[in-house]
Amino acid sequence: MTATPDNYPPDGPPPDGGPRGGGPPDGPEEDGGAPRLPRRIRLLYASGSAASNALSQAFGLWLIYFYVPPDDADISARVPDIGPIDARVAFGLVLTAARLVEAFDDPLIGYWSDRTRSRWGRRIPFVLLGTPWWVLSFVLLFTPPAAGSAGANLIYLFLVAEIHFLLSNLAGAPMEALLPHIARRNEDRVSVATWQVVFGVTGAAIGLSLSSLLQALFGFQVMAIVIAAIALGARYLALFGTWRYARTDDRPSTPGFRVAVRQTLSNRPFLAFLPSFVLFQVGLQMLTALLPFYVDAVLVGSSFLGFTGAEDEGIFTFLLTAVVIAGMLAAVPWFARRARRLGKANAYRVAMIGATVAFSSLFLAGFIPGIPKLPQAVIGIFLAGLPTAGVFLFPNIITADIVDYDQSRTATRREAMFYGTQNLLEKLATAVSPLLFALVLLAGDSEANPLGIRLVGPVAGALVLLGYLAFRRYTLDDPPPSEARTPTPPPPS
Repeated sequence: MTATPDNYPPDGPPPDGGPRGGGPPDGPEEDGGAPRLPRRIRLLYASGSAASNALSQAFGLWLIYFYVPPDDADISARVPDIGPIDARVAFGLVLTAARLVEAFDDPLIGYWSDRTRSRWGRRIPFVLLGTPWWVLSFVLLFTPPAAGSAGANLIYLFLVAEIHFLLSNLAGAPMEALLPHIARRNEDRVSVATWQVVFGVTGAAIGLSLSSLLQALFGFQVMAIVIAAIALGARYLALFGTWRYARTDDRPSTPGFRVAVRQTLSNRPFLAFLPSFVLFQVGLQMLTALLPFYVDAVLVGSSFLGFTGAEDEGIFTFLLTAVVIAGMLAAVPWFARRARRLGKANAYRVAMIGATVAFSSLFLAGFIPGIPKLPQAVIGIFLAGLPTAGVFLFPNIITADIVDYDQSRTATRREAMFYGTQNLLEKLATAVSPLLFALVLLAGDSEANPLGIRLVGPVAGALVLLGYLAFRRYTLDDPPPSEARTPTPPPPS
C-alpha cells in the first residue's frame, strides 16, 4: 500500500499568503520516502480534535436532558407528549428525522471539497468560513423559543439541529480529509492519531466535565456559549497552525459524482470498516446520554464530599465524566504501542472486544452487596473508558490507509468523499441513537425502576460486538515501520 504525496510543502519558508507553520522535519527523511511531518504540525493539526469533541460531547450529554429531563429532575420539560407519544420518544423522533434528512449532504460536501479550486487549496475555505456558524448553531440549540413545554420547541429543535448538523459537516469533514495529505508515513499517522486522542480527551473533558460544572453553576445557556467559544478557538488554532501544509492540498479529483460514489462504495476494506465504526459510535452515544439519567435513578441516594445524587446531579455527572476521561487517558499509550507493533487493525479489534465486555458489565454496577453504589459505578465507568480510547485513536487513520489503497486502484485521491460517505452512514445509524435510547428507557428510568437505564450498557455492548464481527473482513495491513512511501514528483509550476 503506497501513498502519493502530491505537491508536499518543501522545507523552508511557507508560500506567500499563508501563515507560517512549517519548518524542518523532526528527523531524517528515509531514502526515497515522504518527508517526516514536523512534530509541531502534528500537534497543531491534532489539536483540532478538541473542538469537535467539546461540542459533540456536550451535545450528547445535555441535549436530551435539557429538553426531556427525568420526571424527578429539578428542571421542567420543554417538549410535551404528542398525543399517545411520550415526550422523550417524540424528541428522539425529531432528532432522528433531522439527522436523517441532513445526512445525505455528506457525500455531496465531500465531493465538493475534493473538486474545489482556490488559492487556499481544497479544504481551507470550508473550515475557515463554516466554523463560526457551526458553533453559533450549537448555542441556539439551548435557546428554544418557549420557556416551558411547547410543541413550538420541537419545530425549533428540528430546524436548528438540521442547520447544526449541516454546518458541522461543512466545517469539519474537510479538516478530517487533510489527514491523508499532510501525514504520509504510517508512523506519522499513528503519532497524529495519538495526539488527537489526547486533544480529543481534552475536548471531551470540556464537553463533559467542564460543561457539567458550567451547567450546575450558571445554567445551560452560559454553558453552551463557553463551550462554543472554546471550540471556535481550538478549530482555528489547528487550521492556522497547519495552513502551510493545507494549502498544498490543491489537486482537485477528476471523476464525476456517480463515478466517485461507485468507486468509493466498491472499496472492500472501506465496506468492512464502515459497520464497525458506525455501530461503535451508536453504542458510545447511548452511554454518553446515559450519564445524567444514571445519576438521577441509580446514584440518587449516594453522597460524595457533601454532595448528593438527589440534589447535585451536575456535580455527580462531572465526577463520572472525569472517570471516563481518566480511563481513556490511561489506555492511550497502550493502544498506541500495540498499533505500532501489531498494526492499527489489530488494536482496533481489541478495543471493540474490550468495549463489548465493559459496556455490557455496566448493568451490574450497584448490585454487589456490601459496596456502596458510587464506587461500583466509578469502577464500571472507568473500565468503559479504557476501550473507548480506540474509538478516538483509529478510525481516521484507518480511513487514511483506505484512501491510499483507493488511489492505487483509481489513480485519484478523494479523501473527503471517503470521510463524507463515512459520516453519511454514521449519521444514518446514529440518527436512531436518541430514539433507541428513549425506547430502552421505557423499561424504567426512575429510582424505583431503573431497569431501562441499566439495560443501556448491554444494548451498547451488543452493538459494538456486531461491529467487531463486521471488521473481521478488513484485510489491509500496515506497512512495516521501515517501509518508505514513494512520492510522486510535484506538478511543474
